[in-house]
This record gives sequence, C-alpha cells and structure tokens, in this order.
Amino acid sequence: MSSSEAADVISFDDFLKVDIRIGTVLEAAPLEGARKPAYRMRIDFGEEIGIKVSSAQITAHYQPDSLVGRQVLAVVNFPPRQIGKFMSQVLTLGFADKDGAIVLASPERAAPNGARLV
Repeated sequence: MSSSEAADVISFDDFLKVDIRIGTVLEAAPLEGARKPAYRMRIDFGEEIGIKVSSAQITAHYQPDSLVGRQVLAVVNFPPRQIGKFMSQVLTLGFADKDGAIVLASPERAAPNGARLV
C-alpha cells in the first residue's frame, strides 16, 4: 500500500489495539550510523509509560534543539525496532509532505504526557 492509498476498513476494536500516546521530547540528537539521516530522541510519556527512545527521519524540517520541549505523538505498543546500533522503543508519528519529508504529528494544545489518543 502506498502512503496515498486508503487503508482497509478495520473495526473500532482493531483501532483500540494501537496505543497512541503524547509525550514531550527531552533530548534529540543526530542518530549516528543510520542509513538515512535521522534523530534519536528521548521522550517522556508520563509516569505510567515512562521515558522511551525513538528514531525519526525528520531532519528535513527540524533541528535537534527545536525538538526539545515539543510534544509528539507515538505508538507505544509496537515491539522495539533495531535501527543500526540503536533500539527504537516507540514509533514517532508524522506525515509526508509533498516532497516526502516527514512533518511531525503534534497536538494543537498541550496535553498531559502519557495521555492516550481517543
């Protein structure tokens, strides 16, 4: 499926299986050894989930210092994924712009770290 195709219809129960939470970026730095330019981030998802790390190919629109303090959305219940020598624990969410560069999904207003997308 390409990123422009609509996905198959799923049940609401299937949607509920994907745990999307909001967190605040604590640290961001270039991910050394990645095949494509990426950042590694430490993200605070609140007391229940804690601090998790993520790799994101968002270098076209963001600098590491502009990410610190920003709230982002991430899937927190996928299995960890090895990215080079880095183990990404959550999938940070975004959308491809017209050139294919990723734009982060983020809330319009602040929400508590760890709040679940409903």
